[in-house]
Amino acid sequence: MNISIASYSFHGLLREGKIDLFGYLESCKYRYHLQTADIWNGMLLSVEDDYLAKVKEALDERELTLVNLCVDGAHIWEDDPEERERNYRHALAYLHAAEVLGARTVRIDAGVRADTFTDEQFEWIVKRFREYAQRAFDNGYKVGPENHWGAEVIPENMKRLCEAVNHPAFGVLLHFRGNEGDRVMAPWAMHTHISWTITESSLVESMTMLRDAGYTGCWGVEHHSGQHEYSEVAIQVAKVRDVLSRW
Repeated sequence: MNISIASYSFHGLLREGKIDLFGYLESCKYRYHLQTADIWNGMLLSVEDDYLAKVKEALDERELTLVNLCVDGAHIWEDDPEERERNYRHALAYLHAAEVLGARTVRIDAGVRADTFTDEQFEWIVKRFREYAQRAFDNGYKVGPENHWGAEVIPENMKRLCEAVNHPAFGVLLHFRGNEGDRVMAPWAMHTHISWTITESSLVESMTMLRDAGYTGCWGVEHHSGQHEYSEVAIQVAKVRDVLSRW
């Protein structure tokens, strides 16, 4: 089944030094019996080619497809132009990493901590996302933001952004909220984050809505508590599998 586990789900174990990226890949393959990896860049030690080659080899050995590379620290907008340029360089480095690793989708946030975009912010963000989307298109993947902080949480902002970028390789990492906003963003969904809250409340409704909107991507699970991660992630994966098996 087309299910993945965001490696952020094990950030508690990572903090305690009890897992690394290669242990995560081993868990995906042999603990959870998946065919996918879903890497958060907090687990990537480097974007240098020598290290990426080792990660790519580990993916290939386990016959895992990288369905998403989730990138923090490369969001497009910062008020300080120097920070904006730094993040741009980070974004380019992670797009290169995505291409080396064969990622299907890449999450890079828009930025902006307020609830709305100014005209200047919006124009800059659209310009950059068009650039990233064209690069993604040329290399066979999709790129876009996630609705999980700042202005991106507001569905109307995301809809406006998607319509403005208007590119076939641009999409949204849909972080399910279990509300009408999910439906607003569904047409652009390229990947998902299904939290514990959703698996315990509105999983069937959320997944059915997205399926009916034409979604054919991977069903990505993400855990946030930082505790009991191996077992609680297993519960989330089992519940998503149950929905898919009933379909």
